[in-house]
Amino acid sequence: MINDTEYIRQAEANRVEILSEALPYIQQFAGRTVVVKYGGAAMKDSSLKDKVIRDVVFLSCVGLRPILVHGGGPEINSWLGKLGIEAQFKNGLRVTDAATMDVVEMVLVGRVNKEIVELINQAGGMAVGLCGKDGNLITARPQGDEGIGFVGEVSNVNIKILETLSSNGYIPVVSSVAADETGQAYNINADTVAGEIAAALGAEKLILLTDTRGILSDYKDPSTLIPKVDIREARQLISDGIVSGGMIPKVNCCVRSLAQGVKASHIIDGRIPHALLLEVFTDVGIGTMILGSHQSK
Repeated sequence: MINDTEYIRQAEANRVEILSEALPYIQQFAGRTVVVKYGGAAMKDSSLKDKVIRDVVFLSCVGLRPILVHGGGPEINSWLGKLGIEAQFKNGLRVTDAATMDVVEMVLVGRVNKEIVELINQAGGMAVGLCGKDGNLITARPQGDEGIGFVGEVSNVNIKILETLSSNGYIPVVSSVAADETGQAYNINADTVAGEIAAALGAEKLILLTDTRGILSDYKDPSTLIPKVDIREARQLISDGIVSGGMIPKVNCCVRSLAQGVKASHIIDGRIPHALLLEVFTDVGIGTMILGSHQSK
């Protein structure tokens, strides 16, 4: 039977071993930009939320340059309900009329963004909250589908404000609201915003926190995780129907960012505590890594 002293020694030895394993990755990625799309269960569960925030601060403390991009669908739905506005969706997109757009902007920019900023600051980081309007960070354009209102796409990314903040040790927290050239606000998919920001910055990594383990060869069986694919293989998985439904836009987002110069993209399970650190700083990783070509982690 292990006594308390031996257990403590064993736990400390494990911790030191983990830190030692992380060292090569810390050295490799120091000074590099990592764009994280934060959403799903990791935003709703307070325990998971705390761990994601600590992971982001850890990335910053060991010399990486994290940028956090977030959505906030459940909270938007909650506030629409409080205000008596019916939430409507068409082809998976939120129908965003003028009244809904006001609520989206209020919730994402005024509430969710500032909560994340405060949590990062409390955890010892230095966060600055932004939306696409700030510093002309993102110029939007209409998504184009009929009857969906002010749903947008990214027309342009101006990275100057992000580079200024990151190079001075700040953690930018970006909500997925932006305006077009006339000042009209648009609601943009947060995965898309994260991918376009990662591409514009030439980021080392784009990491999407999701509610699935990654790309599965059988979506009903979590043990069929595909740990690594390249762009060609990812596109083939979509063609073959292995990647389907809500995973298609996520994989396409990763592929698009890789095609524009991002080194690697990751789809990981945000329901796993410290998923970010496990993916970035361990030999095995936990999700699916998509690479621009056959290259190592």
